[in-house]
Amino acid sequence: MRYVIIGGVAGGATAAARLRRADELAEIILLEKGPHISYANCGLPYYIGGVIVDRAKLLLQTPESFGKRFRIDASGEEYTESYDKLLLSPGANPAYIAEKQVKRAVVVGAGFIGLEMAESLHRAGVAISVVEMGNQVMAPIDFSMAAYIHQHLTQKGVSLYLEESVTHFHRTESGLIVFLKSGNAIPADMVLLSIGVRPSTELAQQAGLRLGETGGIWVDEHLETSQKDIYAVGDAIEYPHPLTKKPWLNYLANPANRQGRIVADNMVFGNTVSYEGAIGTSIAKVFDMTVASTGLAAKRLKQLGMEYQSSVTHSSSHAGYYPGALPLTLKLIYHPTTGKLYGAQCVGYEGVDKRIDQIAGLIKHGGTVYNLKETEHSYAPPYSSAKDPIAIGGYVACNIIGGAMPAISWRELVEEQEKVMIIDVRTVEEYSFSSIPARDAAAWCDATGNQLIEKHEEKGRYTIILEKVAPTVISNSTL
Repeated sequence: MRYVIIGGVAGGATAAARLRRADELAEIILLEKGPHISYANCGLPYYIGGVIVDRAKLLLQTPESFGKRFRIDASGEEYTESYDKLLLSPGANPAYIAEKQVKRAVVVGAGFIGLEMAESLHRAGVAISVVEMGNQVMAPIDFSMAAYIHQHLTQKGVSLYLEESVTHFHRTESGLIVFLKSGNAIPADMVLLSIGVRPSTELAQQAGLRLGETGGIWVDEHLETSQKDIYAVGDAIEYPHPLTKKPWLNYLANPANRQGRIVADNMVFGNTVSYEGAIGTSIAKVFDMTVASTGLAAKRLKQLGMEYQSSVTHSSSHAGYYPGALPLTLKLIYHPTTGKLYGAQCVGYEGVDKRIDQIAGLIKHGGTVYNLKETEHSYAPPYSSAKDPIAIGGYVACNIIGGAMPAISWRELVEEQEKVMIIDVRTVEEYSFSSIPARDAAAWCDATGNQLIEKHEEKGRYTIILEKVAPTVISNSTL
């Protein structure tokens, strides 16, 4: 049996190794247009920033070592080859990147890779400006969670231009000038375009293979294309999302590697293994913070017309009494009556990854917010709290569903701000960190139809007595 694999990075290299284990006698030919195979492209931003010093560590295998170990012909030559079964793993085509020694850089596009590159260049001493067409960084997450990253980027000295796009560039003797649609102009020595990728489907189109709704290569549950004995994996394919059942493109390394293993078994043993699909779980380090998400964001559900509810909880990465506890914010998105989990997002400084990984496992198996309450986690004060942040998130979500804790979103609050009174009941210490800007208490009372009878101030705290039908006392409340 002769297997030919086109593309030798994540999916292709994994499939080749698995094919050899499954069929010792097969002839396996791996074709890669670039000089490297099985390299860790996710590590490239950290190599550029100097975190990874030795470039060779990113090259997991060379064509020579891979061929010797697995008896696979890894070729970069151009020639005609026959096959019994063919696997396409061409990946995606990146945006153009220009690199040189610089002092000022403009990163166009604020996705995961763009922000990782911004941090890496900043680490190398480069002044960074980030230009993003959308109203937030990291499009897969919701605006409310991206806002934490906006603040952190600004604190780190990054100039952030949101809802902006580049109109043109102008080269001068001292470098480049990047012109934006607003009329702003940013001087730079280097411009890095991180404006996304698109599936590499040229070869598939030439072969007459079916493309899907999103422009990726169509595959069935066995990762076989519309042509028998031709399979496809990785960034180039589209596959139904497990939650929406609608086809989507998923540019992540973990699913590509899993697909490579599945498709190898199907190519050798017949179509015996079905691919369950990926829900989209990703994570990124942005300076000191970590942001991760899994499943569907609330804005995506809104676009799809799917009913949902969301909740946000603020916990600590581990027990507050143990030194070094840092804030961790978790957003859950779920069905408003059944509690079925649709997605989750987490932003913090430590422990973000394990929380999202736990929730991702639940989502893939149809879990609900009620399952979060049942979380049994490894606990010691340096690592968590007796009630883990995801359990707290589960309790809050269940309270909202059950009606025990009616909730109002920040957007609803903005829309109804003239009709509601906000009373901050935190301690003085909690209030000192930050607060919603206060309005005059009497104005609040008038807006709600209450009459202010008394207001007593003592050490930054108020006791307010309101009267409507019957006198209401709201005491020890910080405004």
